[in-house]
Amino acid sequence: MKRVSKQTGFFKSFDDTRIYYEIRGAGKPLVLAYGIGCLINHWQQQIKYFSSHYTVITFDYRAHHQSETPQDQTHLNVEGIARDIRGLLDHLEIKKASLWGHSFGAQVITHTYDLFPESVSNLVFINGFVSDPLKGMLGNNIASSVFNLFNSGYNLLPETLSLLWRKAVNNPVAIQLAALSGGFNLNLTSLKDVEIYARGVASMDLDAFLTLFESMVKFDGRPVLGRIEVPVLIIAGNKDSITPLKLQQEVHKKIRKSHLLVVPYGSHCSLLDMPEFVNLRIEKFLKENAY
Repeated sequence: MKRVSKQTGFFKSFDDTRIYYEIRGAGKPLVLAYGIGCLINHWQQQIKYFSSHYTVITFDYRAHHQSETPQDQTHLNVEGIARDIRGLLDHLEIKKASLWGHSFGAQVITHTYDLFPESVSNLVFINGFVSDPLKGMLGNNIASSVFNLFNSGYNLLPETLSLLWRKAVNNPVAIQLAALSGGFNLNLTSLKDVEIYARGVASMDLDAFLTLFESMVKFDGRPVLGRIEVPVLIIAGNKDSITPLKLQQEVHKKIRKSHLLVVPYGSHCSLLDMPEFVNLRIEKFLKENAY
C-alpha cells in the first residue's frame, strides 16, 4: 500500500480552545473519535487502510495531547468534544461526514449526531457505549466503586494521587492486567500498542482526565438512539469485558437502521485485534451507504 501524506493543523473551537487534527488521503470524509485517554495512534490500522480511498480525519480531544485544555472546565465534557467535531468540519468546509467512535468515542459521536444531525452521513460504533460504562463493567459494580474512591482521594491529595497514577498506569504489571481484563487481546494485539496507550493516559493532566471521565459517567445517550435516522454499524468483541456484548446488542435493538458485527475473540479494542476483518466490514458498510 502506497504511503499517504499527512497534513496537520489546529483550529480554535467555540470557546477558543485550540484543537489539533490530522488529515490523510482524499475522498469522502471520515472523522475518527478515539476512547478517553487514547491517542491518534490507536486508529493506525484504519488510517492506513482507508486513507487510500477516503479523507481520514483524526484529532485530539480537548485536554488530550496536542490539543489545549479549555480555560473554562465546564466545557471539558462530552458536549464540548461534540462541538469540537462540528467546529472541525466547519473549519475544513465539510458539510457532512461519516463519524466513527471507539469506546468513549461512541458517546461523542452520538451526542454530535444529536446536536448536529445535518452534519452526519452515517455512524460507526466500535466497542462503544452511550451511557455509564462502569455499571456492570467486568460483570460487577467494582469499577464504579474504585472510581468514586479514587476521585475522593484526589480531591484530598491531588499531587500524591497524580504521582501514583502515573506510576501505576506505566507499570508493566498494570498493563498486563488491563489486557487480561478484556481491554486487549494479547494473542492478537501487539503489547507495544498497549504500552503506547498506557503512556498516552499517563501523559494527561489527571485533573482534566477525571473531569472528563466524570462527564463520561454521567452522560446518557440512550434516549438519542431511537431518534437516529442515519445508517449505523455497531462492531462488538465477544471477549470484551469492558463493554460486554449484551450492551452492544441493546444498542443495536434501539437503533432502527443499525447493523451488528461481532468480532470473534475481539476484546475492547477489536480495531487492533482483527483490523483486516473490521476494516473490510466497515468498507462494505460505507459502500452500501454511500453519501
